[in-house]
Amino acid sequence: MIPAVSDPFSIVANTADIQLKQIGEKILRKERISFEDGVTLFEKGSLSWLGALANWVREQKHGDKTYFNRNFHIEPTNVCVFSCKFCSYSRLYANREEGWELSIDQMMHIVKSYDGKPVTEVHIVGGVHPKMNMAFFIELLQAIKAHRPDLHIKAFTPVELDYMFKKAKVSVEEGMRLAHEAGLDSLPGGGAEIFHPDIRKQICDDKVDAEGWLHIHKAAHALGMLSNATMLYGHIEAFKHRIDHMDRLRQLQDETGGFNTFIPLKFRNKDNDMSYVTESTVIEDMKMYAVARLYLDNFPHIKAYWPMLGRKNAQLSLSFGVNDIDGTIDDSTKIYAMAGSEEQTPTMSTADLVTLIRQVKRQPVERGTLYNEIKDYSDTALEADPSLN
Repeated sequence: MIPAVSDPFSIVANTADIQLKQIGEKILRKERISFEDGVTLFEKGSLSWLGALANWVREQKHGDKTYFNRNFHIEPTNVCVFSCKFCSYSRLYANREEGWELSIDQMMHIVKSYDGKPVTEVHIVGGVHPKMNMAFFIELLQAIKAHRPDLHIKAFTPVELDYMFKKAKVSVEEGMRLAHEAGLDSLPGGGAEIFHPDIRKQICDDKVDAEGWLHIHKAAHALGMLSNATMLYGHIEAFKHRIDHMDRLRQLQDETGGFNTFIPLKFRNKDNDMSYVTESTVIEDMKMYAVARLYLDNFPHIKAYWPMLGRKNAQLSLSFGVNDIDGTIDDSTKIYAMAGSEEQTPTMSTADLVTLIRQVKRQPVERGTLYNEIKDYSDTALEADPSLN
């Protein structure tokens, strides 16, 4: 863990590069850095220098607080009409016998299995199945809310929603209104990949583009719904493409203020059409988190998705700008395990998460999906609280 810095300008002084010093001084004055500044951070910033700056920003915003929530995932299907090059998860509709397709009853069985447990969120994402249309998912949302009204439903990427809306012949605004009225509470950040068309054309040309992704999130924000944002990094993109992606998010956040958190997602090369691409190193991963924290000045939170990074690297990220490590999840989460993630059985109890955060001298705080603080576990005796298991 990077220790707190009493004189933050000593961080900036610790580089001989004039350009980096100027960027660092902007950050410490809480001024916005430019597109060119962001690229320079990637190109010239050392890991320790970027980490110290990002940690300073993180502690200015949140102190040592590190958030997690109690959630579970439902993946309705891995059958998909799209063929993203980086995907190890989906099965094309033509080969759907190799995949799974859950009925509403089966998904409600999963929801009911958490009855009496203190989970606060269900996260629903999956492939784009032509038979799982808007009417199907409206019925699912209504069923979940009827059974457990207090459960926050965070569901559907713009890739799924764009397909639903087009098939139902409704506008984005009307589709979002109908989904929200049926029980959809917020949007996850998936499907963003890399916004720049030069890269998107090579890795996911057949699904919703950057403008469509941003339009759907903007429509959600207009309804008072908050959302998350992601970026798939560490494949064929250049630093300028990463900054372009974050810059588009920063612009929309200026306009709507509707994003909760940004989640960099590490590309994994197992069993997909980009297996020839070497995965990023841990050093590169930590630099990605640090630059995200420095560039996205208007995003409250930066999240590390621990099943993808692994527990140790998730702990490490807490010194590089990250203040959220997601939730308890459950072992039905297949998307990242199939891609070769560090955690093949991505489940942690609340006690596990609290311990993981405490081990690096941070303050574990359970949150709701919208970052309402539920409980501070700084001084909780874990062995004396059976609800943590």
